[in-house]
Amino acid sequence: MVSAGSKNKKKWSKGKVQDKANNSVYFNAETLAKLEKEVPAYRLITPSVLVDRLRINGSLARRALRELEARGSIRLVSAHNSQLLYTRATAPVATEA
Repeated sequence: MVSAGSKNKKKWSKGKVQDKANNSVYFNAETLAKLEKEVPAYRLITPSVLVDRLRINGSLARRALRELEARGSIRLVSAHNSQLLYTRATAPVATEA
């Protein structure tokens, strides 16, 4: 009787290797200028969006969003657990009574 399993051994893959994100942990002048100029114009602003577009780390993105909100450049829409949702600051909508 011939063993069926001895012919070809299963070759296990090493798994997919994900590229390491080389995000900065400090603001340099270029990134800070981009934050102050472009971010208040975004419609949807979350820490994830800042991490993706500005190449900064998450804690820096959260601090930047808090700072922009304190200045009045952006407005908080929803804060659910750790996911903060902001939008651009627009003039308050006047409601007719």
